[in-house]
Amino acid sequence: MHQLPNLLTLLRLALVLPIAGLLLSDRHALALLLFAVAGFSDALDGFLARRFGWTSRFGSLFDPLADKLLLVTSFICLTVTQVLPLWLTLVVLLRDLLILLGAGLFRMLAGPAEFSPSRLGKLSTLLQMVLVLCLLLELSLVPAFGQVRWPLTWLVLVVTLCSGAQYVWEWGRKFRYARMRA
Repeated sequence: MHQLPNLLTLLRLALVLPIAGLLLSDRHALALLLFAVAGFSDALDGFLARRFGWTSRFGSLFDPLADKLLLVTSFICLTVTQVLPLWLTLVVLLRDLLILLGAGLFRMLAGPAEFSPSRLGKLSTLLQMVLVLCLLLELSLVPAFGQVRWPLTWLVLVVTLCSGAQYVWEWGRKFRYARMRA
């Protein structure tokens, strides 16, 4: 049973390509169903890992990767089909790239460091997931969700930018501290 969170992570990874195919072919109802399954598996995976201590090195690496891959793929597909604006997807992608490059650069210049997502980073990811869910609901079942598209889009933009700035600030602070200790 302690491998169940890892199996749920693998399920999420396996759903990325089918969701992408459904989004690109404008089959939003089925994409919504699979995206909801992926979201539920993420929540269940996290609950089981915390509640029962069913954590593993695999889960710590692949759980956030599965989330990012699902979100980035969804954002790209929704941009290609002109549901999301290109500028929002670029901001989301650039923030993630900035975090990866910053962590890699820190490791090269200052050595290994503990990395954990900030609350703002988690909020950014949550809002991105909510945006995708709302868009899929709007496009498949509840057109009234169209009223929240732009306010939520702007909220995702602001929180994503703030989260990116916070990561730059934190990694810069950690780097200065590491340099002073060296």
